[in-house]
Amino acid sequence: MSREEVRKWLHENDPLRLAELYSQADTVRKNYVGDEIHLRGLVEISNHCLQNCAYCGLRRDNVVVERYRMSDSEILECAYAAVSRGYGTIVLQSGEDYGLEPDRISCLVSRIKEETPLAVTLSLGERFPEELASWREAGADRYLLKFETSDDELYERIHPALPNRVYSRKGLLRVIKDLGYEVGSGIMIGLPGQSYDALINDLFLFCEMGLDMIGAGPFLPHPETPLGQDATYARLPEGEQVPGTEEMAYKVIALTRILCPDANIPGTTALASLNREEGRKLALQRGANVVMPNLTPGTYRRCYEIYPEKLCFHEDAEWEHAQLMQMLADLGRPPGKGSGGRRGGSCTCAAKEMLL
Repeated sequence: MSREEVRKWLHENDPLRLAELYSQADTVRKNYVGDEIHLRGLVEISNHCLQNCAYCGLRRDNVVVERYRMSDSEILECAYAAVSRGYGTIVLQSGEDYGLEPDRISCLVSRIKEETPLAVTLSLGERFPEELASWREAGADRYLLKFETSDDELYERIHPALPNRVYSRKGLLRVIKDLGYEVGSGIMIGLPGQSYDALINDLFLFCEMGLDMIGAGPFLPHPETPLGQDATYARLPEGEQVPGTEEMAYKVIALTRILCPDANIPGTTALASLNREEGRKLALQRGANVVMPNLTPGTYRRCYEIYPEKLCFHEDAEWEHAQLMQMLADLGRPPGKGSGGRRGGSCTCAAKEMLL
C-alpha cells in the first residue's frame, strides 16, 4: 500500500468504502494472528512523573493529582489476580518515576516470573540503558514506550526534554530492541499539531521499526495540561489537522493491521473511553487482537488520570473482567491461552496486495 493510498483511506468518509477497509483488516488479522484475543492485565504502579508533557494529567506541574506508589505486596496481589482470570501477561506501568528504584523493579519482575506463569511487560518511561538491561536480565519480556509522533518538531514542543536525556524516544526504542525485549510503541491520533503527513509517517515507521505491539488511540485532552487549557495550542488549520475522532482511530487500527500484519494491536482504553459500549468490540472487529483490562486497585486507579474519565475509572477489576468475557463470547473469539508474544519476524507490508 503506497503513501497516497494510505492518505486516501485516512480522508475516506464513505461508510461503505470504510466497511471494505475494515473487512480487509479483519481478514489480515485472522490470517496472520488468528482469532485469539490476548488479555494483558494492566497495573498502574505509580503516578509520580518527572516529565512535564503538555498532554498528560500525570505531568510534573500538575499539583492537583494525588500521588501514590503501590507496595510490592499490592503489585503481587494484582499478578495473582491476573493468573486467576486466565490472563497471559501483566503490564507494570507508571509515570517516569525514579522513586521506583531499579533493584526494586528487578526483584518484582523476578518474583512474578518465579511465582506465576505470566509474561511481564514494563512501561516505565524513558529509563537508562543499564536499568533496562537489568530488568531484562531479571526476566522482563516486553517493554512499551510510545514514540507518540514521528514529527520531531512537534514531539519536542509537547514533550520538553529533560537535561539528562541521552537518547530520543526512537533511539531508546532501538536500545530496548537490542536488549532482547519484545518492543511495543505507538502514537496518539489527533494530537494538536499532527498533520496527515506526520500520521502517514507514523504508520510507515511502525513497519520500519518491526514493532511487536502497536498502540494507536485518540488524543483526549486533560484539563490540567497546556493542551487541555488552550484549544489553539499547536493546532493546525482545519483540513491539515488530523481529528482525534473515534472513526479516525478505527482507520488507523485497520491500516496498521494491513501494513504490519503480524503485530499485536490493542483496542486501546482511550478508544473505549470514547465509546464505552462498543469501542473495544469495534476495534477487535477492525484489526485489533489485544485488550488490556485494568487490575489497578480502585483507590489508585482514580489517581492515574492521564486523561479524564478513563474507561472503568469508577468500576473494579472484577466488573471489567465480566464485561470482557461477555464481549468475547458475543464476538465468538476465544481468549488467548498464552502470553500472546511475537518472537521473531518483522512487520511486512502485506498491504501491497490490498487494492483500493
